[in-house]
Amino acid sequence: MEVTARDVERIPPGNLRVPRDEFATVWVEAERRCAEQSRTGAPDDWYTAGVAITCQWLATAIVPSILGGTRPAQAPVSHRTAAAHEELIEYEVLAAERLAARHPDWLEPGWIEAVTATLAWAWKRTAGPPIDLRHAHAG
Repeated sequence: MEVTARDVERIPPGNLRVPRDEFATVWVEAERRCAEQSRTGAPDDWYTAGVAITCQWLATAIVPSILGGTRPAQAPVSHRTAAAHEELIEYEVLAAERLAARHPDWLEPGWIEAVTATLAWAWKRTAGPPIDLRHAHAG
C-alpha cells in the first residue's frame, strides 16, 4: 500500500511510543520494499511483509482487500479485525511473544521475528527500528 500523509495523521496517538515521524519512515520504507519485491518478482521477504503489516495495524490503516476494495488492517498474529488500541496492542504483543517462543517458523521464516521486532520498537520501546533505514530510498 502507498502510505499517505493522511494515513500518518490518522494514527491514534496512544498506539505509538515512538515519534510519529520515525514510525512513518519505517512504515513507508517497509511498504516501499514490499512494492519493489512485487514489481520485480523477487521472492517474498516475509520479514519485510511482517513489518509492513504490523505497522498497518498499529496505524489503523485501511488496506487493500484480496477480495477487492478495502478493509481495516488486521492484527498480525491474532487476526483481530478491531482497530488497534492500547489494550489490543498489549494483547498482540503477548500473543506474538508466545507464538515466537512456541513456533518460531510459524507461517514463513522471518514473519514472527518481524512482528515481535516491530512491536518491541513501536510499542515496548525495548529495541530499535525493525528495519535498517541507512539505505532507504528518499521519497
